[in-house]
Amino acid sequence: MSAPDTQPVGGAVLEVRDLSIRFGGLQALQHVNLEVNEFEIVGLIGPNGAGKTTAFNCITGFYTPNTGSVSYRGRDVTKAPPHVKAAMGFGRTFQNVGMVKSATALENLKTAQHAKAGYDVMSGLLGLPRSWRAERALTAKAEAILDLLGLASIRDKRVGGQSYGTLKLLELGCALATDPDILLLDEPTSGMGPDESDELGERLLVLRKEFGLTMLVIEHHVPLVLRVCDHVYVLNFGRLLAEGKPSVIQTHPEVVAAYLGGEAPDALEATQETEEDAALDAQLEAQVHAAGAPEPDALAAQPEREPVAGAPRTRRKPTAAAGESATRTRRTMRKDTP
Repeated sequence: MSAPDTQPVGGAVLEVRDLSIRFGGLQALQHVNLEVNEFEIVGLIGPNGAGKTTAFNCITGFYTPNTGSVSYRGRDVTKAPPHVKAAMGFGRTFQNVGMVKSATALENLKTAQHAKAGYDVMSGLLGLPRSWRAERALTAKAEAILDLLGLASIRDKRVGGQSYGTLKLLELGCALATDPDILLLDEPTSGMGPDESDELGERLLVLRKEFGLTMLVIEHHVPLVLRVCDHVYVLNFGRLLAEGKPSVIQTHPEVVAAYLGGEAPDALEATQETEEDAALDAQLEAQVHAAGAPEPDALAAQPEREPVAGAPRTRRKPTAAAGESATRTRRTMRKDTP
């Protein structure tokens, strides 16, 4: 799949340079660099535990990195707290949905606009005309977002009773309600089926076109990343593994190894029997017989009984567990063999 045609790209909206953060003995991120240009949809992918959400937390101000910088439109905002970055134009969703479950969808969307309400607490308590006008504007905007996301049917329904996929979509709506300049989406399709994920991909392209949004997206649904992203960064163990166009990333050998488990083929090869292993097995067999194992006829004449710990057994084709035990035995013999 090829990335979609994009709008003309302006300067960098977000720049991350040499970002590193450590939690005790764990180096969660190390020298991470990424850039998101205006009107781009940029993907951030990688295996579980690669550091993607940690990077988001550093970018949006929930964590302060040990080294490195975060710049927004050329301004250093590394140490700015989340509420300041939200006022600048950072919109964000989270892996775990964080909305008021006892409130309705409409109420959650209005709450997301609290910074732009335009009236103080006293005006609301007294019911002054300006608070009525502001409330009507907030409601109209919330309803427009519900229509845009296809959620008008749950306008007055409690959020707590909705499916996880619906909650993720509504959380995207809450981020849109803040009038973001750059939108950071943390696994927006989690809890959605393939059809819903494809539909969300189309919506992201529409949002980019109609609202002039710039987006940075963490996503495990690779077909969605390949279809909507203009550029992709790949994290693995806190380091930047690769970056480039989606068409390049999907065939990058190190990226494929990171997702499929690059060490698995090596481990499988190590368990395959070699000629040396066969010779050691024959030596082990001879030692067992030399220790006084009964002849087959005598063994057949004996009544069947429960095996005794440590007693020699007749050799059978090893199961996976037995093969693993034999491998350990062979390794021990190798150490003891001069």
